[in-house]
Amino acid sequence: MFTGLVEGTCQVVQFQSRDGATRLVIDAGPIADGAQIGDSIAINGCCLTVTTIDGPRLAFDLLEETRLRTNLGDLAPPSLVNLERALPANGRYGGHFVTGHIDTTGTVRQWARAGKDDELHIVIEPADGIYLVPKGSIAIDGISLTVGEVKPDEFLVWIIPHTRAITALRERIVGQRVNLEFDLLAKYTEKILAMRGFGAK
Repeated sequence: MFTGLVEGTCQVVQFQSRDGATRLVIDAGPIADGAQIGDSIAINGCCLTVTTIDGPRLAFDLLEETRLRTNLGDLAPPSLVNLERALPANGRYGGHFVTGHIDTTGTVRQWARAGKDDELHIVIEPADGIYLVPKGSIAIDGISLTVGEVKPDEFLVWIIPHTRAITALRERIVGQRVNLEFDLLAKYTEKILAMRGFGAK
């Protein structure tokens, strides 16, 4: 379980696919302190398992499903990614419940100024709009954010300067994919309603 409060960013050192297997190596810097084989770390919001450790360098093995269905498949050195370690049992909770299981990707449509802040517009499939409501929660590349507005094929979030400065959002440009994890409660609600015959027609 994660919170969507990104601990920092790091660069990709290696991203290599061979014979259906993909290996991702990052330089996690001080975030690697105390890391152990088998630990869960969210990379751009995607929960991955540490497989090898070499000082600050952490390696992960990616499933083909993960490579194809997330923006991790777009990575190449020295891409910048967001990192968050799993929430410890005695940790202080913030953000919202984030599982690290990416639902889909969206595409950056526009960055727009909103006073001192930024508006980030993300293109989505119209069918995915059911999971989004104004003032609801969304994880974008693992960052817990609040939905500002929802349209048929896009939604927007407001980004404060601090968030853009300390996360990989500072490198996201129009046309790039971002990982999306919808609010867990919205997904459970949809399933319950569908099973009881109240799903969308």
